[in-house]
Amino acid sequence: MNHPTRNRNLRIRATLAVAAVTGLGATALTALPAAAAGEAVTVQYRQSATGSDQVEPWLKVVNTGASSVPLSQVKVRYYFKADAGASYTYACSWAVKGCANLTGTFGSLANPTATADRYLEIGFTAGAGSLAPGADTGDMQLRFHRSNWQPLNQNDDYSFGPAQTTYADWSKVTATVGGVPVWGTAPAGNEPTPTPTPTGPTTPPPTGVALFDDFDYTGHTDPAINAHGWSVRSNSGGPGVPGATWAPENVTFAKEGTNSIMNLRSSTAGTGESTRHTEILTRASKFKNGTYAARVRFSDAPVSGPDGDRVVQTFFTINDLKAPMADDYAEYDFEYLPNGGWGEPANILYTTSWETYRPDPWEAVNQHSEARTSYAGWHDLVLTIDDSTIVYYVDGQEFGRHDARYLPERPMSINFNQWLIDLAGQTSTTPRSYDQKVDYVLHVKDQVLTPAQVAAKVGAYRSAGTAFEDSVPAAQ
Repeated sequence: MNHPTRNRNLRIRATLAVAAVTGLGATALTALPAAAAGEAVTVQYRQSATGSDQVEPWLKVVNTGASSVPLSQVKVRYYFKADAGASYTYACSWAVKGCANLTGTFGSLANPTATADRYLEIGFTAGAGSLAPGADTGDMQLRFHRSNWQPLNQNDDYSFGPAQTTYADWSKVTATVGGVPVWGTAPAGNEPTPTPTPTGPTTPPPTGVALFDDFDYTGHTDPAINAHGWSVRSNSGGPGVPGATWAPENVTFAKEGTNSIMNLRSSTAGTGESTRHTEILTRASKFKNGTYAARVRFSDAPVSGPDGDRVVQTFFTINDLKAPMADDYAEYDFEYLPNGGWGEPANILYTTSWETYRPDPWEAVNQHSEARTSYAGWHDLVLTIDDSTIVYYVDGQEFGRHDARYLPERPMSINFNQWLIDLAGQTSTTPRSYDQKVDYVLHVKDQVLTPAQVAAKVGAYRSAGTAFEDSVPAAQ
């Protein structure tokens, strides 16, 4: 079969080709949040660089309210005017709360002005903790630059204060708590609006077509795998190390407690010929809007042998690129890099929504969110797609929200794979192998479920003794 992947060794350029993102309206299963009484923050700013190579906004968030504020509920936006045709790269140089507990994503304004058409949004992971009344985050020494390191112009940026060389309240940077605007003034016509937070019952919807698989198989040759619509990949080609083999025998199944678990083992001895990648995917491309969910165990260390390979562990949906820059391409990724890669020095989790790309010369239209911290262990991954918004959740918490520009035009397949970007991360010829485990996969067609509803639906399948169901019709 023709597998709809391409050479993701180019993904470093793709993930930095950031396009528009805006939070859009709620679905039937969402409700608007309200900031708790007494929650208020201000943002202090100082500039650390007036040069032309990168922007360096240093920020502090200060709790000026009467109650503690969980930083995971706080979002801060710095507004700027993009240079023509430019994409941007975010970095954190140092932060009192730890750079690993900060996230940075770029977005485009719905109503561009003479001094702003983009913003950098800073968020916090749960690891950042909370701010007590009167407390602040301490320094967040942030920076961003053009992805190709070409010169940039800060002087026409809305949030830039060239004379602001010491920390002080700065109203040209905005902040929200729980999606509710609490600080600053956005560029004219771009006032922040509350971000929908999924709520609703913890019971699953009573009706709806779905795919559920508990991965209860005896091995990669079990006839039920094929009967249930899966293909364990064996054909050659990318992504990953040239000359590597996609090894179906390395996709195995076993019991861990009462659950059946699928394991994808990838290995290498430092050469293309010795490298074994693994992948399982649905043969049918019939999945589009709705909810996608899987429980996946990422790993930071190899099962055996020396560590350091640039491994990619994934759960994603995709269709084929029919022509360069074709606007009906779609792909939605959870990708964990335990040892870095694509220009990243250490572990990072990406979620990426793709509109399209051109392989040569490289051009990409996508939006990504990321967190630079370890995700070793089991994680509940949820992706929802409706007619306006794409939302990614990790362990019940919103991880990324991408807008309507990236919605799918055609159905997709569902995929899991583990592969090595290259062999430069670990040059030893000592054999080593890495495991990625999967507990289950779920897709509910045309319904946006909360993470709690996903858990309840999976629990209902297991309580009923249902290891597999596929009532999703073939794509029309």
